[in-house]
Amino acid sequence: MIRVEKLSVEVGDFSLRDVSLEIPRGSYGMLTGRTGCGKTTILESIAGLTPIRSGRIILADRDVTRLKPAERGVGYVPQDGALFTTMTVRDQLGFALMIRRRPAKEIARRVEELAEWLGITHLLDRKTAGLSGGERQRVAIGRALSFEPQILLLDEPLSALDDQTRQQMYKLLEEVQRRTEVTALHVTHHAEDVARLADVVFHVDHGEVRQVDAPRFVS
Repeated sequence: MIRVEKLSVEVGDFSLRDVSLEIPRGSYGMLTGRTGCGKTTILESIAGLTPIRSGRIILADRDVTRLKPAERGVGYVPQDGALFTTMTVRDQLGFALMIRRRPAKEIARRVEELAEWLGITHLLDRKTAGLSGGERQRVAIGRALSFEPQILLLDEPLSALDDQTRQQMYKLLEEVQRRTEVTALHVTHHAEDVARLADVVFHVDHGEVRQVDAPRFVS
């Protein structure tokens, strides 16, 4: 479950006031709106990357408002993936577990499991240079899911992908939802993302957030 209560944020001259939203446990939420309306600011506030002035953030029934990002139990996929250029794919997938000091055998087992699921086993010993957009996003999603978070936050993860790769990623994200039952919040400006994935949709406009009907995808 993701619940935001009367969130207020100021970043330079930009501000949001009294933002509230709730995504039920295991649901896939979408945050939409024009460029610059504050979608990413809301997502980063939930992740703990942007400080807030007031309000509360509840994740998986925990009040995380004053917790550091690493303490919130959130898997985060930034827009550009933010992969480490000096690391192999294997090291990227194991990074979150390594900093949590999990045993080496557990890390190796989880990395192999994720790589097989995501279809990137053949990339494990590659560095990120030369990976396609879809491959990079698979690695970024795997890294975010590696420690089995209850909350997944995604900032326009499909925005730079061609249509064929986007269709593949829809199937992957649907599989992620089915297999993990993670509660997700996905920022997008793409109508098909919403139609394909959303259980709950929120629209940001002039600093206000309102829930709107989720469209149905017809194959």
